[in-house]
Amino acid sequence: MVELKTPAEIVAMREAGRVVARALAAVREAAGTGVSLLELDAVAAQVMAEAGAKPSFLGYHPRWAPTPYPGVICASVNDAIVHGIPGRYRLRDGDLLSIDCGAAVDGWHGDAAVSFVVGGADPADLALIAATEEALAAGIAAAQPGAKMGDISAAIGAVGRASGYGVTEGHGGHGIGHAMHEDPPVPNDGRPGRGLRLRPGLVLAIEPMFTRGGLDHYRHDPDGWTVRTTDGTRASHSEHTVAITEAGPVVLTLP
Repeated sequence: MVELKTPAEIVAMREAGRVVARALAAVREAAGTGVSLLELDAVAAQVMAEAGAKPSFLGYHPRWAPTPYPGVICASVNDAIVHGIPGRYRLRDGDLLSIDCGAAVDGWHGDAAVSFVVGGADPADLALIAATEEALAAGIAAAQPGAKMGDISAAIGAVGRASGYGVTEGHGGHGIGHAMHEDPPVPNDGRPGRGLRLRPGLVLAIEPMFTRGGLDHYRHDPDGWTVRTTDGTRASHSEHTVAITEAGPVVLTLP
């Protein structure tokens, strides 16, 4: 069931979004050569604790997952597309790191992701990240009241396809509110003018995921969570929580 939020509820969700933005900024600042993913997870946990927020990801256990998620953030390195579990791996110069983060304040969730390179960057990685961010901006711009879900999907997919990148099949955005994942799904590719009509009060997590090798399919690690490219090429992930209002889309996961 698709739930529409009131203006007051969207204001409440904005508080969760601010915590997510602060956590992502702190993790990005702390990331560097030799820093472990577990250390970055602790940074995000501290930001949330100081804000009185609860991590949305920790202990999350959807039906398809073999175990509850064990981290506060998702930390996906290089060929990991999404859902990378923060462990003992220490970052190396040139790693492409995607951080996904969710937090709840007073029962309302916010969800966002950012990708960046640690140390010296391969220009091809920077181009991949830039395209993912461009696709996110295009998806947000398409999230207008009266438009269709397919308009968001088509705007995202057009950027990835034009650059020759893969658009990870079966993975995309989602509704968000009292639960981290709510209806409706937000595909990262599609046809304009199709699907659910967007109405004021709908809040969506919009999140393009592109891969350098141009393949849409993926594989899971033995942990059952980490999603990787099948050809070993690198991936990028960008995300914001966005409210559709009478005046247009409003990003809730900004500082």
